[in-house]
Amino acid sequence: MHELSITQSILDISLKAAKEQHASRIRAIRLKIGAFSGVVPECVQMYLDVLAKGTPAEGAKIEAETIPLRVQCRDCGAIGEIDRRHIACPVCGSVNLHRISGREFLVDSLEVDV
Repeated sequence: MHELSITQSILDISLKAAKEQHASRIRAIRLKIGAFSGVVPECVQMYLDVLAKGTPAEGAKIEAETIPLRVQCRDCGAIGEIDRRHIACPVCGSVNLHRISGREFLVDSLEVDV
């Protein structure tokens, strides 16, 4: 359910940016979503379809790029990607890890009609 408030924020940010660029319509909203952000792009699209009715973003499509979870091992110093099934350093197997990326969530760009 947290996607509802997130989607409202995405819509607000997008409408403001479109207005600043004198855009008449938003066709696509491009997001960068970390693999461990907890945000489900399909849910964001579903809420956007409802929230954007009657706005320049009505009919806009969500295009999401997933940012992998990258970590640095505090034991051996290696940097690598992990996922929910393999949460150990890919080099030494340690779980003493520092997260570098994977929890991001941002509006990257818009596709608009001017």
